[in-house]
Amino acid sequence: MADAFPTTAMTQLRILLHELLTWQALLDIALITAALFFLYRTLVRLGTWKIVLGILSAFAVFAVARLLNLEGIEWIFQNVSHVAVIALIVIFQPELRKLLEKVASVRKSASPPGDDKLSRLIGQSLLQLAAQRQGAILVYPGKEPMEEKLSGGVDLGAEPSLPLIMSIFDPNSPGHDGAVIIDDGRLTRFGVRLPMSQTARLSQEYGTRHHAAMGLAEQTDALVLVVSEERGAVSAFRDGAMRRLGSLEEIVAAIESHTAADTFLDIERLGLLDRRTILPLLASLAVATIFWTTLITTNRQMVSKNLTLPVEYGTPAEGLMLVGEQPEEVRVQLAGPKSEIDAYLASQPTVKFDLKEMVAGKQTILISGDSLHLPAALTLMGSKPEQLVVTLALMVKRTLPVVPQLVGILPAHLKIKQVKVVPPEVAVMVPPAKRGEKPPTLTTTPVYLNSIEEENRVFCKIIAPPSVQPVTKPWQDVEVIVELADIGK
Repeated sequence: MADAFPTTAMTQLRILLHELLTWQALLDIALITAALFFLYRTLVRLGTWKIVLGILSAFAVFAVARLLNLEGIEWIFQNVSHVAVIALIVIFQPELRKLLEKVASVRKSASPPGDDKLSRLIGQSLLQLAAQRQGAILVYPGKEPMEEKLSGGVDLGAEPSLPLIMSIFDPNSPGHDGAVIIDDGRLTRFGVRLPMSQTARLSQEYGTRHHAAMGLAEQTDALVLVVSEERGAVSAFRDGAMRRLGSLEEIVAAIESHTAADTFLDIERLGLLDRRTILPLLASLAVATIFWTTLITTNRQMVSKNLTLPVEYGTPAEGLMLVGEQPEEVRVQLAGPKSEIDAYLASQPTVKFDLKEMVAGKQTILISGDSLHLPAALTLMGSKPEQLVVTLALMVKRTLPVVPQLVGILPAHLKIKQVKVVPPEVAVMVPPAKRGEKPPTLTTTPVYLNSIEEENRVFCKIIAPPSVQPVTKPWQDVEVIVELADIGK
């Protein structure tokens, strides 16, 4: 379990300000703010922003859990996050596609920039249609592709004119219920069907035209102008919002504002100076700043952690060999920034000891930061054990026979004719023999006779005293051949 090291609030504040007042940090926060803002606008337009609020609430819980070291909540988030990311991609696939299309697409102007004459012609046509209570829909494409959202329609490719527009939307015209597409200053198609809105933004008192216009405005950045035959009014739909246009100047201004927006970050189009937009922008900045500071505070948090690390022993000097039993792992306590400890754990650390400078005999090795290869930001607070005792012995090369270890009794009608070991001898390294000392013995793992009915070949491992080591590690396997003779029952 991680225990927080005490640090003063002023020290933490100074570290945070030092991290914050850098161009990298400011750029980081600005990019996160922009991403959140455009995500918010897209999701609000598509009517799925409530799901995002739930996701942000879950992230807020996770941030608080990390600050308070609530390991249960952290474990749940860390183990569920991979599945959750896939689920979010599936749920928000249309919205993600929308964002990528918005960033990647380059819109051509729906009409020549500054063509006030054409805008006034369209405005006059809409007002005359409204006065005659004839419904109409006109669409100005935006940056985002919208062809797959449309269906039906007839190619036209005509120069706009008041009589042409009035005739298209005449109640007796076969295409009057559809929309007219205005692209590059021309009427390119008429009788086009638009997608219906999937949200509840519009009241049910509005008819099919208004819901179709809202559907396209929710799914693309097109400008849709609608004339209501019931109300005799003109409305503009853009970015999932509806606005009533009461005069020719308002219609012209809406068209010019849309057709002049040639860049993704168009200030007027985004409405960054709009009071309704400033609050989401400030909220995005606040969320980005809180997220960034939480991340930095968590990563810079000073903690201590207990770890169990495996031990690796280096190769001793020539003529020496490590003998006897040695600890295979050590428990250590480290202190430092949480991010540094996490990075150190990710590197799969070990405790390594270099034996080349050691001489024969028992050696005491202290466990230090060098043997753990700790980065400068981490400190070794303690270890269990604090030191290791190893034995290095002078070794000489010898050849020792391998004795088979036979266990059990043969059936009564069988007897052992011959037992062979292949190879019969192996080369080993052993300490120099003392006067009168018997050479060490090498045996095989057990061969059980009571299970043998005929000549048998068994591969066995070698069992050796701790002071005996193979010349080439690991120990090789040997083959035990048991030849039997049948003496009758």
